[in-house]
Amino acid sequence: MSCPICKGEAVAKYHPFCSKRCADIDLGRWMNGTYAVPSGREEDPEEIAEALEEMLRSSEADEAKKPQ
Repeated sequence: MSCPICKGEAVAKYHPFCSKRCADIDLGRWMNGTYAVPSGREEDPEEIAEALEEMLRSSEADEAKKPQ
């Protein structure tokens, strides 16, 4: 099997990659959104707005709890 990043020969320790470097490149692509798994669910703008408002409320509450 070849490494999906550089097409080199895969190594058992980093399978399916050839090295830690290629494994880290792949992880970085997942973390920055280059790769994504599509959702079968339609986005609901109201649900998204509610989730953002809740996140802001909890963030403000956490900020208020911090010692000055």
